[in-house]
Amino acid sequence: MASKLRKGDKVIVLSGKDKSKTGEITKVVTKARKAFVSGINTAIRHTKQTQNTQGGKVPKEMPIDLSNVALVDPKDGGPTRVGFKFVEGKKVRYAKKSGETIND
Repeated sequence: MASKLRKGDKVIVLSGKDKSKTGEITKVVTKARKAFVSGINTAIRHTKQTQNTQGGKVPKEMPIDLSNVALVDPKDGGPTRVGFKFVEGKKVRYAKKSGETIND
């Protein structure tokens, strides 16, 4: 099954504490329907000092549900849904709002 949102896509957050912020997807967990977005939904983790790493407060990205993010439209910069269509025999993703194809 082809995923609608992929690593490297620029997305906008639709709900939650980071609503209306944008970021790039760094990882997608399809079975759990979650995505890690750079700079979004960060939590502070307290780590102990070891021989190799410095201890202290470390910001860590937490997963966000795929239903709470939407792809940024390449034409106007707003949120859009993603569809699939065939162009020259190849299946491609496109933004439903503007009809622009999404570069993979």
